[in-house]
Amino acid sequence: MPEAPANTRWFTYFPEDYRWSSGVVNCLSVAPWGGADIGEVDQVGRRLRKDVGNDALWFREWVRMANKVRDLGLAAEENNHRLSAAYHHKRAAMYFQIGERFRTPKDKRAKDAYRLALDSFLRFTKLTDAPRIERVEVPYENGVNLPGYFVHAQNTKKIRPPVIVYFDGLDITKEIQYLRGVEEFVRRGMSCLVMDGPGTGEAIRFREQYLRPDYEAAGSAALDYLETRGDVNAKKAAVIGISLGGYYAPRIASMERRYKACVAWGACWDYHATWKKRVAASMQTELSVPGHHILWIFNTTNFEDTFKKLEAFRLDGVVQKMRCPFLLTHGVDDKQVPTSDARKLFNAVGSKDKTLKIFTVKEGGSQHCQRDNLSLGVTYIADWLMEKLRP
Repeated sequence: MPEAPANTRWFTYFPEDYRWSSGVVNCLSVAPWGGADIGEVDQVGRRLRKDVGNDALWFREWVRMANKVRDLGLAAEENNHRLSAAYHHKRAAMYFQIGERFRTPKDKRAKDAYRLALDSFLRFTKLTDAPRIERVEVPYENGVNLPGYFVHAQNTKKIRPPVIVYFDGLDITKEIQYLRGVEEFVRRGMSCLVMDGPGTGEAIRFREQYLRPDYEAAGSAALDYLETRGDVNAKKAAVIGISLGGYYAPRIASMERRYKACVAWGACWDYHATWKKRVAASMQTELSVPGHHILWIFNTTNFEDTFKKLEAFRLDGVVQKMRCPFLLTHGVDDKQVPTSDARKLFNAVGSKDKTLKIFTVKEGGSQHCQRDNLSLGVTYIADWLMEKLRP
């Protein structure tokens, strides 16, 4: 593996390709929670070195590893080794999805891989001994449901513990999100509803729910659903969003006052301006997915129409209405969203109880959504939520 350029301050498999490197780090970062194994990731990484930037090769090699690990899970199931099977299926789901994420448009091969990811993750939920995970359908709009997982709180005697509603970002999914904090949240006595919202995961791939600016529609639907459950306290609910979820969660908490706390895991201030800069640079900036991904999630065919839809993706004039406790975490070395945007968002939020945590290079977690040291971001957020919701 070649050495990283001198100005690169984080681990990278592909110094010449930010997108591919971020994909590998996203995968490696969930290893502490059983979402990846460094040896398996390294095998894929070495094969990818043959043609860096070739997304067809990326898809092929990750799906190849995913199928290998899935076969281990199926064999363990056959032998009634439930916990080993669960462990393998958990990793297989991650590998399928990390491979599929760069493949747009979502053709049959992409959708087939994604379905295998869903099946692997569902097998994991049924085979694992802890935590307890339910596949759920959240009533949304016009007869359409949003898919999610309800993960039960642990280490609590409360019949109705507090709950966290967790939304993904531009290119993440509820299965990948699960590996980014959910097990730490529930270990601290809080249940978690982890969701595919409009524009992400199953919601867009199989239900044609495209990205929309008024994300409070999904946030309110999640709370309405939780209020129907007798095993959770919907009056003590927090909302969290990661990456582009740094737009979703503050928007939701500002417009839907039933939420008692809000976390923006990564800042988003003016998403229209962000994409203007990316297009002006001919997409030669640090992007986590191919540039045309934004057209797909908006169901547009050109950037002119896309920018019209992006005009509403601004938080100024919205977050001033927020009143619940607010946490914003950001990395000083975030290449996708500048720290200046984080400070603008934080200063504009109307809550009296608000916290800004910017992770530095020295302490770790300085990259986008702390992916270079995910443990720091996860534990900081989990402990903050525990203090605010008091499970």
